[in-house]
Amino acid sequence: MTTSKIEQLKQKFETGDAVVAVIGQGYVGLPLAMEVAEAGMRCIGVDISEERVAQANSGESYILDISNERLSAAIESGGYKATTDYSAVAEADAISICVPTPLRKTRDPDLSYIQSALEKLRPHLQGPCLIVLESTTYPGTTDEIMVPMLTEGSDLVLDEDIFVAFSPERVDPGNAVYGLKNTPKVIGGVTPASTDLAVTLYGRMIENVHPVGHSREAEMVKLLENTFRAVNIALVNEMMLMCDRMGINIWNVIEAAGTKPFGFMKFTPGPGIGGHCIPLDPTYLSWKAKSYGFYNRFIELATDINGNMPRFVISKLVRALNEQGKALNGARVLLLGMAYKPNIDDLRESPALDVWALLEREWGALVSYHDPHIPEIRSLGAANTQLTPAALADVDVVIITTNHKDVDYDLVVEHAPLILDTRNALEHDAEHIVKL
Repeated sequence: MTTSKIEQLKQKFETGDAVVAVIGQGYVGLPLAMEVAEAGMRCIGVDISEERVAQANSGESYILDISNERLSAAIESGGYKATTDYSAVAEADAISICVPTPLRKTRDPDLSYIQSALEKLRPHLQGPCLIVLESTTYPGTTDEIMVPMLTEGSDLVLDEDIFVAFSPERVDPGNAVYGLKNTPKVIGGVTPASTDLAVTLYGRMIENVHPVGHSREAEMVKLLENTFRAVNIALVNEMMLMCDRMGINIWNVIEAAGTKPFGFMKFTPGPGIGGHCIPLDPTYLSWKAKSYGFYNRFIELATDINGNMPRFVISKLVRALNEQGKALNGARVLLLGMAYKPNIDDLRESPALDVWALLEREWGALVSYHDPHIPEIRSLGAANTQLTPAALADVDVVIITTNHKDVDYDLVVEHAPLILDTRNALEHDAEHIVKL
C-alpha cells in the first residue's frame, strides 16, 4: 500500500480541494452534485441524456427538491457543470455512481447501468481515486462486480490507485424535513482504507456519517430499511383486506392503534407501493439469498400482497359501480393523483399506473387523470385533465390514487357522482364516497 497516495487523497477531501464526478444526474445524483458544490468542491455531473445535461447546464432543474436558484448558484460559482463526456472523470479525485438499478422481467437485478458506467469511466481513471457506488443493489455487488471490473486487465491496484466503497442513497423526494445533508450517511468500503477515505469525503458534505465494517454491510442496510417498510405495508394491506370482509373501518382501527405511544408504528394501506426502492429492493435481497439456499418467505409474501393491491382496487370499484347499476366496462374513470406518493412528480413504479393498465386492458374503461404535479404522461399518451365541476360531473367515478395536498377535495366531493378513496384523503362522510 502506498501511504502517500492515501494521505494525498484524504487531504484533498479534508481541505475541499477535490474534484468529484457524479455519474447519473437524476433523483439521487443531482442532489448529491449540489452538496458537493456547496461544500466547496468542484463537481462534474455526468449523464447519458443530452437533454438532461442541457437542462442542468442552463440552470433549469428537473428535480422537485432542487430549485432553479440553487442549481444556477452552483453553476455560477464554478462548482458544477454537467456533461455527457465520460473523459471528464480523468480530473476526478472521487467518483460517485448514482445510476438506476431496475429489475428485469424475470425479477432478477439488472446491473447493466452500473456495468455500463464502469466500462465508460475505467479508461479515464487517474489514480489515486475513490469510487463510491450509491445505486441500490444486492450484497456483494461492490466487491464482486465493481472491483474486478476496475482492476482486472488494468494497471489499477486496489488500495493504491483506486479505493472502492458503497454508500446507500436515502433520498426521499418531497421530504421537507430530511434532505441529503441532514440524513445520516451509511458508508462501507471493500477495505478499511476505502471506508476511511469515503467517510472523509462524505463527512465534508453530510452532517452525520456512519461507517460500517464492509461494503456488504452497507448494501444490506438499504435492503433492510426498505424490506422493513415493504413487509409492514403488506401487513396493513392484509389487515385492510380482512377488515373489508368483516365490515370494519380499517382507517379508524389504524388511527386508534396509533394513539399507543410505544410498540406500534403507523403504516397505512393503499392501492400498492411505488417509487424505485420499496417495490424493488426486497427482491434484490430475496434473489441474492437464494444463492445461499435461503428463502425469504416474508419478502415473497409481502411482494405478493402489495403487488395485488391494484387488483383489489378494481374489485372494490366493480362493487361500488354495481351498487349504482353501472358496469365498469365503458365507464369513464378519473384517476386523481398519478405520482407514487403525495406532493411530488415522481411516477416510478406508481401503483396508479397499474390501476390504469388494469382498467383499460382488462375492463375496457375510459381512463383519464388529474395530477397537479404531472402535466403529461408520455408513456400513456395522456395529458392532465383540469379539475372542473363539468369534468367531474362527466365521469362515472373518481379514484383517489394519490393524496396530493393541493387538490380541491371539496370540489371533488360536490361534483363527482362516485368516489373511491384509496388513501383516506377525504374527511367527508357521504353515500357516494367509498373507502378502501
